[in-house]
Amino acid sequence: MKRAFATPILARLASLAGVKVKVEPHYGYAGQITLPDGRKRYFRGTNFDLNGLGASEIAKDKDYANFFLAEMGYPIIEGRAFFSPEWAQTIRSRLSLHAAYAYAKRLGFPVVVKPNSLSQGSGVAKVYNRKEFFQAARAICKKDRVFLVQRVALGRDYRVVVLDGEVISAYERLPLQVVGDGRSTISRLLRQKQEQFERSGRDTAIKQADFRITSHLKRQGMTRRSVPAKGQVVTLLDNRNLSSGGDAVDVTQKIHPTFRQLCVRLVSDMGLRYCGVDFMVEWSLEQPVGGYRVIEVNAAPGIDNYANVGAKQRRIVESMYLKILKALAK
Repeated sequence: MKRAFATPILARLASLAGVKVKVEPHYGYAGQITLPDGRKRYFRGTNFDLNGLGASEIAKDKDYANFFLAEMGYPIIEGRAFFSPEWAQTIRSRLSLHAAYAYAKRLGFPVVVKPNSLSQGSGVAKVYNRKEFFQAARAICKKDRVFLVQRVALGRDYRVVVLDGEVISAYERLPLQVVGDGRSTISRLLRQKQEQFERSGRDTAIKQADFRITSHLKRQGMTRRSVPAKGQVVTLLDNRNLSSGGDAVDVTQKIHPTFRQLCVRLVSDMGLRYCGVDFMVEWSLEQPVGGYRVIEVNAAPGIDNYANVGAKQRRIVESMYLKILKALAK
């Protein structure tokens, strides 16, 4: 189990928040927070004692969350849930791989295939044909017994983090990319990117043999042995999660007031105090609310990778954690 990025920050910020933080020493992943009045609160990774259990469980299940978001009138991405072969047999359902493929054909390729309960972009794939569909779906079924098939939504990908009715962070997410130097292969550029992550303290591990990278390059007429021209930007994945090697551009101070209001209301409607909301927006969060879709909600938004994007982002995350510590006393 890797040591959580948050724990040393929380320990350092404890005195500023007027609390005491005790971290479990063997793994550094969980901790106890003693409030000024002696009450105890706990955290595990990025899960804090802020949200109710029921609301958190709904947020973890993408299909359930989509149902309730749609019921409340929020636009979601069209899709359906299906089951791994083993789970489908257990619950006696026909909604397994072949039913999912038939649904994908009705939606029209390309479609997105994603795990229902996993986080950090794990297993998410944009697939263009039967072979890619079954490859992605079977890979997901090894890790999650429920998976989603969704229509592709176009636009700009944002994450907005809300705490107690306040937007405390907003950033645009960009996919994993490399920039050519006219000499290096894509494989070498990927290794250099991984080395950059390690030097900056970012624990993102790029899976060099990821079949999604192979498929994405093939559609661009390239392989890992290709040598991009100097300055050429090559996108390697469709999903834009920071944990998959993507980058982030902070827009916290630029988000339009109508989007701020939308995010605060949505998080409240989901019964959460602390939540990250992922949006696909046709234009920009800097403009009034217009065409958008809710990708998903996250009751324990992972912000460690965001903190390691740069010094500015680290300061933002430290400010967020200080607000979280203070919010625990409410």
